[in-house]
Order: sequence, then C-alpha cells, then structure tokens
Amino acid sequence: MSQFSNAVIQKEANIYYEGQVTSRTVILEDGRKVTLGIMLPGSYEFGTDGPEIMEILSGDLKVLLPGEQEWREIQGKATFNVPANSSFKLEIRKVTDYCCSYPSEL
Repeated sequence: MSQFSNAVIQKEANIYYEGQVTSRTVILEDGRKVTLGIMLPGSYEFGTDGPEIMEILSGDLKVLLPGEQEWREIQGKATFNVPANSSFKLEIRKVTDYCCSYPSEL
C-alpha cells in the first residue's frame, strides 16, 4: 500500500538517538497504528514490546535480527519481522525511509 486514507496523524514526533531517527504515529481508520519515519546514517539498537513489521521504503542498511548471526543487507525496499520482547540492530549507510506496523494491535 503506497498511501493511507482516512487516518489521524499525531503531531508530536517520536525522536530517538538525538534526532538521528524520527517518526510520526499514524492511526488508521480501523484503529491500527503505524509509524512513518526517517533514519539518518549511524548505528542503532531498538527494543520491541510487541511484534513489529518493518517495511523499508528506501535506503541502504544492514539489520541484525534476534537469533540471527548474520547481518542482512538491504538496498532499496525490503520488509522484515521483529518478534515481541526482543531487540534488533541497524547499521544505516544512507538516509532510510521506513514504515513500522504493529500487528498485535489488530
């Protein structure tokens, strides 16, 4: 899906790593929540409470997912799942545009 219709966007930004990673929360018409954001080059680690689906819309990065030993290379578009109560690492090489959805909120 390339756009969301009939959604509410929260004005306050989610800001991480001193502004290197930012996102906006979007509440969809059916009540589901997604975040749309940008990650600037750098190294980051994020934790999850519930499961997350990360959709990379554009970028150049590596991701190390929980339980994996090898970093995944991503250039352009990709999607990966992160389990609940875990953490994952990112090495961003180029400004990366992303959408994160939270399937447990369905």
